Amino acid sequence: MTAVYYALSCVLGYLLGSISISILISRHVFHQDVRQSGSGNAGATNVARVFGLGAGVLTFLGDFAKTLLAAWLGSLLGGVIGSCLGAAFALIGHCFPVYYRFRGGKAVSAGAAAALVIDWRIFVLAVAVFALAALLSKTASVSSMSAAGMVAVGTVLFAPSTAQLLLGLFIALGHALGQILLLLGREQLDLADLLEIHADRVIQAALAEIVIARKLFLGRSGLQL
Repeated sequence: MTAVYYALSCVLGYLLGSISISILISRHVFHQDVRQSGSGNAGATNVARVFGLGAGVLTFLGDFAKTLLAAWLGSLLGGVIGSCLGAAFALIGHCFPVYYRFRGGKAVSAGAAAALVIDWRIFVLAVAVFALAALLSKTASVSSMSAAGMVAVGTVLFAPSTAQLLLGLFIALGHALGQILLLLGREQLDLADLLEIHADRVIQAALAEIVIARKLFLGRSGLQL
């Protein structure tokens, strides 16, 4: 019966994550499809770019809330593991929403909520790193990649369970893969991003995150390879 609850956590998480706040706001408030403007991405950054900061903030909060809701429902069904499954599948649904032909956002806001599900200290560290990177780089891609790296490091340091540890690494590595695909041309990209960020730099950053997370995990567990 436990497996059924875990499976239900996954399904509910994915269906909730597939609700695209950006598309709902752009269609029903501005009578446009945000995916047809700006970078073409259905995320809070593009909403802010196209429709203004207020709409972007509202989108961020909506995506944040749906991920927390998915994690909460998962916790009711399957405890900590159910919570992590709900959050993880909400991230998948956010990036690949079944309602919108699998064209979603890059899961920055949903990833931030999932980090909060793991431990509030990880969330605070990720937000601080994001803000610092945004101040220095002026680009959302570099900022979100930096925050994802901090999520990986913070998860290894603070995650109280294996399920939460895996969720944190899933957030970081999944986001790194999304950014690599983005910069390799699988999605539309701003000219500024193309000029300021290169795929090889992102790949190197992703590999560095993996190495750091591996070393910290081995140090924490006392294993030697």
